[in-house]
Amino acid sequence: MTIYDIAKEAGVAASTVSRVINNKPGIKLETRLRIQELLKKYNYTPDVAARGLVMQSTKMVGILMADIRVEHHTNSAYVIEQELTKRGYCCITMSTGSSDEKKAEYIRILEQRRVEGVILMGSMFATKKVKESIQKHLPKVPVVIANGYLDLPNVSGILVDEEHGVEQCVDLLVRKGKRKIAFALDSRSPSNSNKQQGYCNGMRKNGAKEADIWLYEAEASSLQGGYDVTQKIFDEHPDVEGIVYSIDLIAVGGIRAAHDRGIRVPEQVGMIGVDNSIYGEICIPKLTTLNNKLYDLSESAALLLREGLEGRVQSKKMMLFSEIIEREST
Repeated sequence: MTIYDIAKEAGVAASTVSRVINNKPGIKLETRLRIQELLKKYNYTPDVAARGLVMQSTKMVGILMADIRVEHHTNSAYVIEQELTKRGYCCITMSTGSSDEKKAEYIRILEQRRVEGVILMGSMFATKKVKESIQKHLPKVPVVIANGYLDLPNVSGILVDEEHGVEQCVDLLVRKGKRKIAFALDSRSPSNSNKQQGYCNGMRKNGAKEADIWLYEAEASSLQGGYDVTQKIFDEHPDVEGIVYSIDLIAVGGIRAAHDRGIRVPEQVGMIGVDNSIYGEICIPKLTTLNNKLYDLSESAALLLREGLEGRVQSKKMMLFSEIIEREST
């Protein structure tokens, strides 16, 4: 059943049916009700793709993340999608992988899909290759980076002050009497570099010498990666009193490693993660974590993109401030 079939049965022009579908004024009430009854009778659904061709609008938004299995990013994408769907947009979510070449290639794929806006999930998209790809393929499309930024006229960024937040995590452990503190990284990204810098700042501020700044990197961003890197810390620094982890997931692996060693958390070693994820709430003891404002970040990303999609002036940068949620591991 097409719009022309509805029009023929109603005894009106196809343009009149179109005006009713789009809730436009200027149609007699009797005619409007007759057309609406026919639309209901035949379960008529407008062809969004065809309408897009006429209106030169796809109403499609691309959401890119490096790994769709990362709970933090998928939760954020869900909030963004819900906000944009309310306003008639359809979201395409894609997993790019970790290489800059793949990320740049997915920018090109979004150009082919004729998206009207893009959200990039995570600071790992704030790279030179991604910037060049946006310039080449999406120079006039509004782009928002969640927890990152690129200096381009069509790009906005929401940043979270994780550097200062992790510095405060070190302060918390020191207040608990724990001064021999290590830092465990799960992967390399601008966001994680800021977290590591915050740890270094906190250690120096609290009087640590350079030899007392213990930096480690897990082989994988996983429970096992956290378990293994924590065992390495215990082997090399049996006197360690605290560990700050770049994400909750590897911190939970660290809690298990401490359990298997017979090391009490937090009595012997205090542990802190970052993300305020479900992992920290279900482990024993419950994990103290740095809340980097996932929900606020996601809502802000959707808001900034809407400004761009509606042709309003986009804010170039927005800063959110993290906060510590103290639980049982400290």
